[in-house]
Amino acid sequence: MYIVDTDKIIREIQTSGAKRVLLQFPDGLKPRAVEIARKLKGTGAEIIIWAGSNFGGCDIPFYVDSQGVDLIVNIGHSEFG
Repeated sequence: MYIVDTDKIIREIQTSGAKRVLLQFPDGLKPRAVEIARKLKGTGAEIIIWAGSNFGGCDIPFYVDSQGVDLIVNIGHSEFG
């Protein structure tokens, strides 16, 4: 089972002051998307789950900047950044 560090995500949301957060998941982790989003609910940020394709950290949805998203969290199988 892959462990998602939701505490780290919560800290980043709080530190950045993000109000709209987009979560991206690879297909293998998409079944856990709602579970993970619920854990972030207490941050006060609006959590959006990206259901489209995600082929890694460089695969950012092209319209995100026009949607008022403050933070993108790309959840994958390898840690970077």
